[in-house]
Amino acid sequence: MNKYTNSFHERANAMADSLILEHYSLSELNFETVSHYRERFARVKPDHPWNGLETKEFLYKIGAWGKLRDSSKEGLTLAGLLMFSEERIITEVLPQYFLEYREHADGEAAGWTKRFTSQDGTWSGNIYDFYFRVLAELERHVWSDEGRALLGEALVNALVHADYGEEGGITVEKEDGSFCFANPGRFRIPIEAAMAGHTSNLRNPNIFKMFLLIDVCKRAGSGLKRMHDMQGQALACPIDISQQTNPDRTIVVLCPLRFPAETSETIETELDERLQQTELEWKDSDNRQETESFVTNELSFVNIDANPVNNEENSVNIAKNSVNNGSDSIKNESDSVNRTSNFINKELRFVNSLHSSVNNDTSMHDSNEKGETIDERLWKMAELARRKKRLAPAVMEQLIVRLCRERPLRLKELAELLERTPDGLRNNYLGKLLEEGKIRLKYPDQPNHPRQAYIAVDE
Repeated sequence: MNKYTNSFHERANAMADSLILEHYSLSELNFETVSHYRERFARVKPDHPWNGLETKEFLYKIGAWGKLRDSSKEGLTLAGLLMFSEERIITEVLPQYFLEYREHADGEAAGWTKRFTSQDGTWSGNIYDFYFRVLAELERHVWSDEGRALLGEALVNALVHADYGEEGGITVEKEDGSFCFANPGRFRIPIEAAMAGHTSNLRNPNIFKMFLLIDVCKRAGSGLKRMHDMQGQALACPIDISQQTNPDRTIVVLCPLRFPAETSETIETELDERLQQTELEWKDSDNRQETESFVTNELSFVNIDANPVNNEENSVNIAKNSVNNGSDSIKNESDSVNRTSNFINKELRFVNSLHSSVNNDTSMHDSNEKGETIDERLWKMAELARRKKRLAPAVMEQLIVRLCRERPLRLKELAELLERTPDGLRNNYLGKLLEEGKIRLKYPDQPNHPRQAYIAVDE
């Protein structure tokens, strides 16, 4: 470890990236990168007085060049080296320095479909060029403006907060719809405080300033909060932030929505339309069944009405025999009572059979353990979730509540309806909805009841 690396670690709790590298001059810079930065600065701030400055003075203003007040010595700052130099020169000062982007195609068994690093020699290898190269790759995979903004925020946060003297380097990885941003170093304040955006403790304030001046990021301390605020519209699931030790490392995983420019509001509208369509289809089906039942009953009535004609003809023959059958009249009366009794019993059996049918139907809808099909109505209602594998959390929560309002639903049924894993539903949605009082348990005193189900709470 050379003297600059030692100085870097000695000043780890100060402004490390302001360290002046006495023997590193303007000749160590990649001037294509510097030119690109100045062009962007001029577009963002066309009337700024720094646009007319010479290169060295401009770099001094933005924090890329430094001067030692107690001597006449000057040179690149560590921030200027990282932003505008080249990989071979940067690693002279920071041997652990490494940048990598890798991409794995969805559904592929193995192997990276795209990969580039700061060491491959096809580009400068500095963090400024890395930002724009990676951003261009990320934006190919996300169609919504919110998703693009969120990925850009995560990328610049990794670059600004990295400890470039630690091992591991910065890696950005795209795989199966998720994006992982990993950088050396841990948060210098609690994650909760960083998410709230009330405080900031920047590891690389000069690098941050350079990105801020070209509108790549916003004010200090707002990065994680902005990411958290955007996640409802841009992410399919919450931001996952973890920290490791030996070596220290911060890892942020995002899963942006993958369908074209659809915010939760537009999806919610589609959800409402789909549910209304299902409601109309279901009512129409009920009306058809009622009409068919009415026609059947009318036909039955005609058949019944036709029988009296035949009965009238038989009555003449019965009358002829009435004298002879007089002695049997008492017996016939008795038979009549028995027949009436039998008729009543048959009616009772029919009613009981009907009740049994209703009960069996209810059982069918309340259970799916024995292979019964899930209610057609619920299946249609949940179609949006099955069709769109990435739904905004707010939309998924609304859909779950609406499904549970139709009838109590068990975890297994919800998983089948929505085509989501039971653990994912339980961890990401159901627990939250229970806490907010939007749904309740069917057996609240027995959480592990074998037929536990979720019921929507009426508002």
